[in-house]
Amino acid sequence: MTAPSSSTRTVPGRRPRRERRRLRPPVRRWGLRISAAATVLLLSASGVGHAMVTGVETGIGRVDAFKGMSNRPGGGDGLNFLVVGTDDRDKLTDAEKRRFHLGGDSCHCTDTLMLVHLSADRSRAGVVSLPRDSYAEVPARRDAGGRWHPRHAIKLNAAFAEGGPSLTVQTVEQMTGVHIDHYLEIDFTTFMRTVDAVGGVEICTVRPLKDSYSGLDLPAGRSLLNGGQALQYVRSRHLDASADLGRMQRQQRFLAALLHRITSSGVLMNPVRFKQVADAMLRSVRADAGFGAGDMTDLGQAMRGFRTESSEYASVPLRGEAETLPGLGSTVRWDPVEAPKLFRAIREDRPFAPAADPAKAKAATVDVPPHRIQVQVDDGSGRRGTAAAAARALRATGFAATGAPGGAARAPVARTVIAYDPHWDRSARSLAAALPGAELRPTAGQGAVMRVTVGRDHRAVRPVRAEEPDRAPGTLAAITGDQAVCP
Repeated sequence: MTAPSSSTRTVPGRRPRRERRRLRPPVRRWGLRISAAATVLLLSASGVGHAMVTGVETGIGRVDAFKGMSNRPGGGDGLNFLVVGTDDRDKLTDAEKRRFHLGGDSCHCTDTLMLVHLSADRSRAGVVSLPRDSYAEVPARRDAGGRWHPRHAIKLNAAFAEGGPSLTVQTVEQMTGVHIDHYLEIDFTTFMRTVDAVGGVEICTVRPLKDSYSGLDLPAGRSLLNGGQALQYVRSRHLDASADLGRMQRQQRFLAALLHRITSSGVLMNPVRFKQVADAMLRSVRADAGFGAGDMTDLGQAMRGFRTESSEYASVPLRGEAETLPGLGSTVRWDPVEAPKLFRAIREDRPFAPAADPAKAKAATVDVPPHRIQVQVDDGSGRRGTAAAAARALRATGFAATGAPGGAARAPVARTVIAYDPHWDRSARSLAAALPGAELRPTAGQGAVMRVTVGRDHRAVRPVRAEEPDRAPGTLAAITGDQAVCP
């Protein structure tokens, strides 16, 4: 493995290289959870050799992301990257803009912001999505023309339009207390071409997804997305009431699938294939001046053992619902207790959340979070205690389940039945995934409570989990890569 350089060369805004921990072989315990732009870290550093990496490095645009910065947070163990996706669409043809619903002018702001952490031993990594509508206060500063700007409130994604990469980095460091080591920026064009270069990315969904704003139209089940479809998928904000938070969850799911595609398709072990993909990606990528060939090669040697099941994704815990503020519009605020815990884990080089329960990782994926589904369980099996046991098992996998008083049906039934109001058909299908073989029986006027009659065919309750974790205010919902990719 290529060791990091011992040079003490210093780049403005970065720690001296001699202070950065020597890379060690990866431990196959955790893995990399990475954004589309952060995939640069993996592709550019796949271990195919310093000469090849030096060749593709010339395609990277450079930006001084740390210009004039002072009073920065102290650096911890590991490496931290701020990865941003901009809404720049100037390189797309008119036909591409029409086909993928990219009309209108760019706002020249960040459409996506992610904080990527690589652990010091390179055995694990995590990605934290930063909501673009987050309430932020940019620090007081003097711009390039000498004009003074006092500290003031904005949405987080507007920092880029107001002060470019350096103000974006300053604002994120101020909000998180996390020292940013590198900055990476990608636009719509690069994203689409990267997905096409790897042959598309497979996405799974438990329900059809259709968004007239982005043009997304996916059936339930598996879909192989090309670059344009992938862009529609990660940009969609009008699929349900979750809006931008739901969009972040889909972005995380897509990025895990993209990593899986790259690491399982042989791209990283084939120099010719690697060069094709890297050229497609790096054509429009911008990075800080300090991110060079040596960093790429070192990272590549460490990251070749990463797997999707050992990666983490999370979004910043929020305080309550979105609020409308004068001059800013709809904004969200970070939870003052839970959000700092997440960023402390990054600074201390720890996983975001406790290790996942293996049973949960193998659970069936459902549309509606189980805890939102009310279930009443009756006994139709003729076996004493069966209904009570089924109710306990349903509660264990998250359902709000209770056994009916008395618990016995008038006569035994051969097959388990789920009676439900058609207005709650999504909840009924989610419950049915936990009771394989059960008959779904629409019952008009029944209301929100599902009624299960356990039949003689009942053997066990199957564990389930929501496709998109329920993000209640003030809670941290972190998932691993194997929970995000198609089973």
